[in-house]
Amino acid sequence: MTHTVAEPAAPSRPDVGGPQAPGGTPATSRPASSPAPAPSAERRRVRRRRGLREGLLFAALVAPNLAAILVFSYWPTIYNFVLSLMDWDFISPSPVFVGLQNYVDLFRDPEFGTVLANTGIFTAVTVGGTLVGGLGIGYLLSRRLRFAGLTRTMTFAPHMLPGAAVGIVWLFMFDPTYGLSRLAFNAFGADSPQWTTTSDWSLWAITVAYAWQRLGFVAIIYYTAILDLPKDLFEAASLDGAHGWKLFRSMTLPLLSPVTYFLLLTGIITSAQAFDIIAILTSGGPGVSSTTLTWMVYDQAFLRFDIGSSAAAATVLFVILMVVTVLQTRFAERKVHYS
Repeated sequence: MTHTVAEPAAPSRPDVGGPQAPGGTPATSRPASSPAPAPSAERRRVRRRRGLREGLLFAALVAPNLAAILVFSYWPTIYNFVLSLMDWDFISPSPVFVGLQNYVDLFRDPEFGTVLANTGIFTAVTVGGTLVGGLGIGYLLSRRLRFAGLTRTMTFAPHMLPGAAVGIVWLFMFDPTYGLSRLAFNAFGADSPQWTTTSDWSLWAITVAYAWQRLGFVAIIYYTAILDLPKDLFEAASLDGAHGWKLFRSMTLPLLSPVTYFLLLTGIITSAQAFDIIAILTSGGPGVSSTTLTWMVYDQAFLRFDIGSSAAAATVLFVILMVVTVLQTRFAERKVHYS
């Protein structure tokens, strides 16, 4: 009887193809750590064309505004600095290069110190006064008052008037014989001063007129900002016992700091460049008692035909405003709360 011996089965080998996919087909999964395949040349060309189209579209959209800024902002500033290094009277065929002599003559001029002081006083009083007064008026307008709409309109109306019109109005009001100034001073038994013709009052005349024109704008900006303040924060503070001045000082003023910063920055820039009211009321006189840097630029260029000195004064004004703007920006980073 013959016995058949069965051969042992061969050991199973692990599938070199990895785990089986459904249906018995080895799965072809790529290790997670392996790099992604490089894009084909066609895909790279498509990406380059898309980037080129987006770049051309961006340039087409930005070009008009960029050209306007270059032509009307940067180029005049650069050309003004070039003129400040020249001696020219608008009549000579070509300017004469004199270097920094115009700046030396400008700072040696004893009247230039008075002009700088006038500019500083005018700017500080108009900006500070309108901020304080505008905040007070804006806060009152945010309360429930009778004839609130008419009051807001009358408050904002002076800002809509041209500076020349405001100057003419205040020229009549400052008249010592027929103006309202005479009535106000006579009520206290005094005579109205010669506002626009004496060096003691001329600077204050242009300051009062300019502050009156800007006050309505500041008040309306504060009014709208106060209306947008979060009411829930004030209700919570009231429940904690904060009322009146304490609530205004600890809640309203900090929340209004971005608006205050905006009004302060724009107020300094616009006040330092005030021109039309000065031209109507005093023309910078008597002497230089009401002359600011802006009026000095005009006087040197178009009345004395000294383009080099005018451009030097304009450059000094530009540098001062740049320094003030940088300092305000640094201050705003620490003191202004946007939330």
